[in-house]
Amino acid sequence: MKSVCKILLFYSLRSFLLLLASCSDDKPAETRIAFSMSDTMYNRCSFSVAQIQTVKNEVRLFGKVVADNNKTAQVFPIMSGAVKSINVEIGDYVKQGQVLASIQSSEVANYQKQKLDALNDVAIAEKNLQVAKDLYEGKLNSEKDVMAAEKELDKARAELKRINEIYSIYQLKAGSLYQITAPTSGFIVTKKINRNEQLRSDESEPVFSIAEINEVWVLANVNETDIAKIQTGQDVEISTLAFPGKIYKGKIDKIFNAIDPETKSMKVRIKVPNADLKLKPEMNCTVSVKYSEHEKMVAVPSSALIFDKSKSWLMVFNDKKNIESRKVELYRQLKDTTYIKSGIAEGETVISQNGLLIYDAIND
Repeated sequence: MKSVCKILLFYSLRSFLLLLASCSDDKPAETRIAFSMSDTMYNRCSFSVAQIQTVKNEVRLFGKVVADNNKTAQVFPIMSGAVKSINVEIGDYVKQGQVLASIQSSEVANYQKQKLDALNDVAIAEKNLQVAKDLYEGKLNSEKDVMAAEKELDKARAELKRINEIYSIYQLKAGSLYQITAPTSGFIVTKKINRNEQLRSDESEPVFSIAEINEVWVLANVNETDIAKIQTGQDVEISTLAFPGKIYKGKIDKIFNAIDPETKSMKVRIKVPNADLKLKPEMNCTVSVKYSEHEKMVAVPSSALIFDKSKSWLMVFNDKKNIESRKVELYRQLKDTTYIKSGIAEGETVISQNGLLIYDAIND
């Protein structure tokens, strides 16, 4: 009889322990043991209040960095001739007026001859005018002759002025060398010139392109399915493979309302400040565009979420002795913000940093 009672007691106790174990494995829905947060732990944690926010979503676009057309200068050869020297390479920073290349040109020699002829013509015209005035004073010619000499001098001076202006515009020097100079300060972004190459003055492509890149453009492609989500003025975040930890911020400045027949996409332009000059033309990048879904939900920082047993939890803070492990249903996680479908109400406080320490202390 006693042995039967012992067996019954053993199985009853075993069943109770199994039931208790199954209950504890099912959920840490709320605090099971008395827990009090110490001041040290409290100071290590951060807290956020759950708030109702408009739900935002994100579209990812792929694009390319280009120089701002309004801050780009194309440099063409004004004179034909042979390239004697090149002083810069792609990526070099140049200042306005800096010599980029030198060309030996017969046209420069011709301008030099024209300038010498113009100087000589002015000198002769000045002497002829003085002779005409002297003869007029001696009554050996008429006033008409003096006026004709003055006109010849004006004509000679006008021609000299024209030649001097050409020298000033093209920054010509003595001899047959023509120097290509930078019309503005910036970085050399294209270079299509080689030493000993024969250049023509009617070249269709620039030999140098100079751009200021303290502010650049990003041209991004928008798929047809995402066109309705894109608007001018939207804030965007731009990241690159070259600098994965660096996020650049900008706004959609222009939408090109045309579909590329090859890519079946629409282009948008984004102006991006580039004070550190890390963004370079032709660099590939990823563009994240956030847009509103016109729906409101409770939002908490994504850092407050804890994932355990294939479920999502928040540590709801009431006071140091009243902290709950609350299971929640997620709607969407968007980088630093997570929208909650159910499980938490507006105004409740959650632990947004080091909440996992509290979760482990309460539920382990």
